[in-house]
Amino acid sequence: MKSTRRQTADLGSNRFGRFLRLFGAAAAIIAAGLLYAAFIRLSGLAIPCPFRLLTGLKCPGCGVSRMCLALLRLDFRSAFGYNPAIFLMLPLGAAVFADMSFRYVLSGERRADRFSNISMTFMAAALVVFGIMRNIFGF
Repeated sequence: MKSTRRQTADLGSNRFGRFLRLFGAAAAIIAAGLLYAAFIRLSGLAIPCPFRLLTGLKCPGCGVSRMCLALLRLDFRSAFGYNPAIFLMLPLGAAVFADMSFRYVLSGERRADRFSNISMTFMAAALVVFGIMRNIFGF
Protein backbone atom coordinates (compact mmCIF):
# COMPACT_ATOMS: atom_id res chain seq x y z
CA MET A 1 0.00 0.00 0.00
CA LYS A 2 2.84 2.36 0.78
CA SER A 3 4.36 1.95 -2.69
CA THR A 4 1.03 2.89 -4.30
CA ARG A 5 0.87 6.07 -2.25
CA ARG A 6 4.47 6.87 -3.11
CA GLN A 7 3.81 6.35 -6.83
CA THR A 8 0.74 8.60 -6.61
CA ALA A 9 2.77 11.25 -4.77
CA ASP A 10 5.55 11.01 -7.36
CA LEU A 11 3.04 11.32 -10.19
CA GLY A 12 1.51 14.39 -8.54
CA SER A 13 4.88 16.03 -8.01
CA ASN A 14 5.86 15.31 -11.63
CA ARG A 15 2.64 16.90 -12.81
CA PHE A 16 3.24 19.85 -10.53
CA GLY A 17 6.83 20.15 -11.75
CA ARG A 18 5.69 20.08 -15.39
CA PHE A 19 3.02 22.66 -14.57
CA LEU A 20 5.63 24.93 -12.96
CA ARG A 21 7.98 24.58 -15.96
CA LEU A 22 5.16 25.36 -18.39
CA PHE A 23 3.91 28.25 -16.25
CA GLY A 24 7.43 29.67 -15.96
CA ALA A 25 8.02 29.49 -19.72
CA ALA A 26 4.63 31.08 -20.47
CA ALA A 27 5.25 33.81 -17.86
CA ALA A 28 8.66 34.57 -19.37
CA ILE A 29 7.19 34.85 -22.88
CA ILE A 30 4.34 37.08 -21.67
CA ALA A 31 6.76 39.25 -19.67
CA ALA A 32 9.02 39.63 -22.72
CA GLY A 33 6.01 40.59 -24.85
CA LEU A 34 4.81 43.16 -22.32
CA LEU A 35 8.32 44.64 -22.02
CA TYR A 36 8.51 44.88 -25.81
CA ALA A 37 5.07 46.54 -25.89
CA ALA A 38 6.19 49.04 -23.24
CA PHE A 39 9.38 49.72 -25.20
CA ILE A 40 7.39 50.38 -28.38
CA ARG A 41 4.96 52.70 -26.58
CA LEU A 42 7.72 54.67 -24.87
CA SER A 43 10.21 54.89 -27.73
CA GLY A 44 8.03 54.59 -30.82
CA LEU A 45 10.58 52.11 -32.20
CA ALA A 46 9.76 48.55 -33.22
CA ILE A 47 11.68 45.69 -34.77
CA PRO A 48 11.22 45.94 -38.55
CA CYS A 49 10.25 42.89 -40.58
CA PRO A 50 13.44 41.48 -42.15
CA PHE A 51 11.45 39.82 -44.96
CA ARG A 52 9.91 43.17 -45.91
CA LEU A 53 13.29 44.94 -45.68
CA LEU A 54 14.87 42.41 -48.05
CA THR A 55 12.02 41.91 -50.53
CA GLY A 56 9.70 44.89 -50.18
CA LEU A 57 6.82 42.41 -49.73
CA LYS A 58 4.70 41.87 -46.64
CA CYS A 59 5.25 38.53 -44.91
CA PRO A 60 2.30 36.66 -43.37
CA GLY A 61 3.34 37.99 -39.96
CA CYS A 62 3.66 41.67 -40.85
CA GLY A 63 1.50 43.72 -38.49
CA VAL A 64 1.57 41.26 -35.58
CA SER A 65 3.26 43.71 -33.20
CA ARG A 66 0.67 46.38 -33.96
CA MET A 67 -2.08 43.75 -33.71
CA CYS A 68 -0.88 42.73 -30.24
CA LEU A 69 -0.68 46.36 -29.13
CA ALA A 70 -4.26 46.90 -30.36
CA LEU A 71 -5.39 43.77 -28.50
CA LEU A 72 -3.84 45.13 -25.30
CA ARG A 73 -6.06 48.20 -25.79
CA LEU A 74 -9.03 45.89 -26.56
CA ASP A 75 -9.27 47.54 -29.99
CA PHE A 76 -10.38 44.46 -31.92
CA ARG A 77 -11.23 46.31 -35.14
CA SER A 78 -7.71 47.72 -35.47
CA ALA A 79 -6.17 44.40 -34.45
CA PHE A 80 -8.08 42.68 -37.25
CA GLY A 81 -6.93 45.32 -39.72
CA TYR A 82 -3.23 44.88 -38.90
CA ASN A 83 -3.20 41.11 -39.53
CA PRO A 84 -6.60 39.51 -40.16
CA ALA A 85 -5.24 35.99 -40.72
CA ILE A 86 -3.43 35.68 -37.42
CA PHE A 87 -6.23 37.50 -35.61
CA LEU A 88 -8.75 34.93 -36.89
CA MET A 89 -6.45 32.03 -36.05
CA LEU A 90 -5.90 33.12 -32.43
CA PRO A 91 -8.74 30.95 -31.03
CA LEU A 92 -7.52 27.85 -32.87
CA GLY A 93 -3.92 28.56 -31.83
CA ALA A 94 -5.07 28.97 -28.22
CA ALA A 95 -6.96 25.66 -28.42
CA VAL A 96 -3.86 23.88 -29.75
CA PHE A 97 -1.72 25.46 -27.04
CA ALA A 98 -4.22 24.49 -24.33
CA ASP A 99 -4.54 20.92 -25.64
CA MET A 100 -0.79 20.40 -25.82
CA SER A 101 -0.25 22.07 -22.43
CA PHE A 102 -2.83 19.90 -20.66
CA ARG A 103 -1.42 16.73 -22.21
CA TYR A 104 2.11 17.76 -21.23
CA VAL A 105 1.17 18.54 -17.63
CA LEU A 106 -0.95 15.39 -17.17
CA SER A 107 1.24 12.83 -18.95
CA GLY A 108 4.54 14.47 -19.90
CA GLU A 109 3.72 13.92 -23.59
CA ARG A 110 5.39 16.55 -25.77
CA ARG A 111 4.42 15.28 -29.19
CA ALA A 112 1.46 16.84 -30.92
CA ASP A 113 -1.64 14.69 -31.30
CA ARG A 114 -3.72 14.44 -34.47
CA PHE A 115 -5.87 17.48 -33.64
CA SER A 116 -2.81 19.65 -33.04
CA ASN A 117 -1.00 18.41 -36.16
CA ILE A 118 -3.99 19.02 -38.41
CA SER A 119 -4.63 22.42 -36.83
CA MET A 120 -1.01 23.56 -37.15
CA THR A 121 -0.85 22.33 -40.76
CA PHE A 122 -4.06 24.23 -41.54
CA MET A 123 -2.72 27.41 -39.90
CA ALA A 124 0.61 27.18 -41.75
CA ALA A 125 -1.14 26.66 -45.10
CA ALA A 126 -3.56 29.51 -44.38
CA LEU A 127 -0.64 31.83 -43.56
CA VAL A 128 1.13 30.95 -46.82
CA VAL A 129 -2.05 31.66 -48.80
CA PHE A 130 -2.61 34.88 -46.82
CA GLY A 131 0.98 35.99 -47.45
CA ILE A 132 0.54 35.52 -51.18
CA MET A 133 -2.92 37.13 -51.28
CA ARG A 134 -1.94 40.17 -49.23
CA ASN A 135 0.83 40.98 -51.69
CA ILE A 136 -1.26 40.36 -54.82
CA PHE A 137 -4.51 41.99 -53.69
CA GLY A 138 -3.15 44.33 -51.02
CA PHE A 139 -5.02 43.22 -47.92
